[in-house]
Amino acid sequence: MKKIIVILLFFLPVLFSAETMFGQFSVGIKVGYSASKLSTNMDTISSKFKSGFQFGAFVRIGKKIYVQPELYYSSQGGVFSNNLNDLKHWSQTVKIGSLDVPVLVGFKLFDIKLVNIRILAGPVASFVVNKSISEGGTSTGPLTSGNFKSVNWSIQAGAGVDLWKFTLDLRYQIGLNQLLKEVGNYKFDSRNNAWVVSLGFKII
Repeated sequence: MKKIIVILLFFLPVLFSAETMFGQFSVGIKVGYSASKLSTNMDTISSKFKSGFQFGAFVRIGKKIYVQPELYYSSQGGVFSNNLNDLKHWSQTVKIGSLDVPVLVGFKLFDIKLVNIRILAGPVASFVVNKSISEGGTSTGPLTSGNFKSVNWSIQAGAGVDLWKFTLDLRYQIGLNQLLKEVGNYKFDSRNNAWVVSLGFKII
């Protein structure tokens, strides 16, 4: 409940101030696919991409230059494993579910009545609501769900195309903070990076 209140306090002032500045706005829903990777700076541990998804809503305020706050549930994560091939080999798949609140600023490069091409970028606040770790190696890995932070920050940047009421975006997300630091003898220094493609539909 506290996380939802924080999100609303962060989200609503942006809507009101942007509407005052730019005037025109639209509201829509969106779904997306993500390929995320939890980075590591250790040579003895490898990290692989993991598929995920997102669904939620967005508000777009403005014409040529616009502000686009969003609120969606996102499932991301990654796969960590050590580089041993004996009985000490471990592999752990991390799944992180979060409520994400991007606040993006965009610019329309090409804009006619039914079609436009856009670029956009902005910060994202992620509030973790669930975490899980599954084992896949011959021995148990060092990670537990309690090792991960509950609030994370990132930057998204990308491009999009609008056709009639449909909107298609391709973005790259760069983690700003360490969501996973030290676990036992392992210094992960892990950040969440992801490619995200999403399809939206403007209701208003």
